[in-house]
Formats: sequence, C-alpha cells, structure tokens
Amino acid sequence: MKLSGQSEGVQIALVQADHSNNVPRSLVTDPEKANLTPDALTAYVGHANGYILNFTNGLKVYLSGDTALMGDMKTIINGYYHVNLAVLNMGAYAMQSEEAAYAANELIQPNAVIPSHANEAATTDGKIRSNSKTKQFVDLVRGRSVHLPLSGRTMEFDSNAKCQSGC
Repeated sequence: MKLSGQSEGVQIALVQADHSNNVPRSLVTDPEKANLTPDALTAYVGHANGYILNFTNGLKVYLSGDTALMGDMKTIINGYYHVNLAVLNMGAYAMQSEEAAYAANELIQPNAVIPSHANEAATTDGKIRSNSKTKQFVDLVRGRSVHLPLSGRTMEFDSNAKCQSGC
C-alpha cells in the first residue's frame, strides 16, 4: 500500500489496544516510587497500543499487543486494514485461548495467525505441548493457518500470509 507522498518501505499504523498500562511501584525508581507508595498507586505509562504493518510485498500484519477483545478488531483491523496475518498475544493480562481464537475466527479473520506471549512453555523440542493454552488456541482456530513461533526460527510470508519458510 502506498499513499500519496509516502516513501517506499513498511507502513506502520498505530491502533488501540484495550489493556491497562500501569507499572508496579517495584519497577519505579525514587523519588516517584516514594510519591506513589502512601496511596498504593502504580505509575501510568501511557496508552496501550497495537500495530498494523503493511509490507511492500502486500503482507498486512496485525501485532495485537496486550489487548482484550474489542470491536475495533472487526471494524478497523479487519474492516479497514484487511490484515491477512495476525500475531495475537495471549497472557494473564491479555486475551485467553478462547478469546484469541474468537478474535481470529470471527473478528479479524486473517489468513494466518501466530499466537504469542502466552506466558507458558508451549513447546518441547519444537512440538506443541498437549496441555498448553497455546494448544487449546490452535485447536479452536478454524479455517486459517496457525504458525507457532519458535526460538531461533525466522518465518517469511508472502502477500497472502502463506508461510514461505521457517514454519
């Protein structure tokens, strides 16, 4: 996608994520830590975000960041950007397996999806663990490719989010 006046390269769009964005006092240094302690407050560090990456080969990727389910996934991420690859965070403060699968199946509807940030050991020797949240997510996703991120492996996708290598 090239817009008028846009240079060649990757286009990056910032999108909303629905997630609190506070840092615990234990991670803040003084004097701010001392200021927050009497009222048991945390430090607010700005809006939570996700990103849309439009690559020059036509691949459109949604990086969810830590987010809950939200209507923007259907109206903006799918409806406006028409992403074809979604990297969906699943964690304690983000979507769980069922929610992430619903987002992929019903809201975003990409050609392929990569689960991430599940805060668990999802694989052993490159094979998915049968009792993991990631396995539950994979089993719930319908009609699209699911690719597991593995340490040290780089995945490459074509313009339709079909994995060309590393999957």
